[in-house]
Amino acid sequence: MLRDFGGGPFGIYIHVPFCATRCGYCDFNTYTAGELGTSASPQSWLDALRGELATAAERFAALPTATPEVATIFVGGGTPSLLGGDGLAAVLAAVRAHFTLAADAEVTTESNPESTSPEFFERIRAAGFTRVSLGMQSAAEHVLKVLDRTHTPGRAVAAAREARAAGFDHVNLDLIYGTPGERDGDLDASLDAVLSAGVDHVSAYSLIVEDGTALARRVRRGELPAPDDDVLAARYERIDSRLSAAGLAWYEVSNWAASDAARCRHNLGYWDGGDWLGAGPGAHSHVGGVRWWNVKHPARYADTVARGGLPAAGWETLTADEQHTERIMLTVRLRTGLPLNELAPAESAAADRIIADGLAIRSSNRLILTDRGRLLADGVVRDLLT
Repeated sequence: MLRDFGGGPFGIYIHVPFCATRCGYCDFNTYTAGELGTSASPQSWLDALRGELATAAERFAALPTATPEVATIFVGGGTPSLLGGDGLAAVLAAVRAHFTLAADAEVTTESNPESTSPEFFERIRAAGFTRVSLGMQSAAEHVLKVLDRTHTPGRAVAAAREARAAGFDHVNLDLIYGTPGERDGDLDASLDAVLSAGVDHVSAYSLIVEDGTALARRVRRGELPAPDDDVLAARYERIDSRLSAAGLAWYEVSNWAASDAARCRHNLGYWDGGDWLGAGPGAHSHVGGVRWWNVKHPARYADTVARGGLPAAGWETLTADEQHTERIMLTVRLRTGLPLNELAPAESAAADRIIADGLAIRSSNRLILTDRGRLLADGVVRDLLT
């Protein structure tokens, strides 16, 4: 079912499905040791990952054009840092065994602050990682407790400094805002901590109560209030103001960077409609308008790889209309904006209304969100597509 590559940058995403504990807000495809029992382990996962990468490389080699060099790698999860420095080095070695990395490849790993150390950062930097993304979420202890985060409030900043000392030029800190019980002062303290860490990238996401999570059950029982939209909007404005004043400019609705070089090139590949291979349990891939997604459970994933072939649970070939819809949904969130000449007549009329409402501007024939438009980005997308 594979089609030829689309011609843009090619990335690889590696999904590490292991976590020490489950955060109450998380609905990702992750598992604790107690949940897995003896059905899977980091070693069985790594063996299966090597097999999937080998099979994917063989399938890509049969396409009409050569497999592009890998421009970006992103190891996410889950908690990749639970693999340790040697484990992450083995992951990168597995990719290199089957794919050619570009000379300037961006190689990122997510890490939880509590499972890192100076030695960890030194090991992965020596292995070839170029970027680290740390889950900070908040500097307020009571907010971390609501989120079921296990690190202490100051650990994320310390980890960011350790990463910089190990030679990482590009370090990201993740924030979550709008957690029940979070006060304006808590957010200000978190921003103070972020800015003191000297990182060149910040991601900030409003708390979303996902169905099926422990947090959703607590909200449903009335133990915690649901996030308030007006509070979320005010918090976003507060974050943007502080980060912008510190020289971190937004380039995607939820992402700020100190320079063009600091932007996450891997995520830009998603937002710009690029091609990527997603390897690991539950990972999604996209090549040439064909998308597929892997089986989710690590044990079943390993068994499927062992039987040969890609461990795909399903495939779909995107229609032209679906690709157009996705392009609007993603590129309208970028600072570079949405090319207006790509819009259908009804969408162009909607764009005119959005501009008249002050949610966007027209610049170089592109629709670019204003500050207010970023607050209402999901609504802007709906207006364009209806």
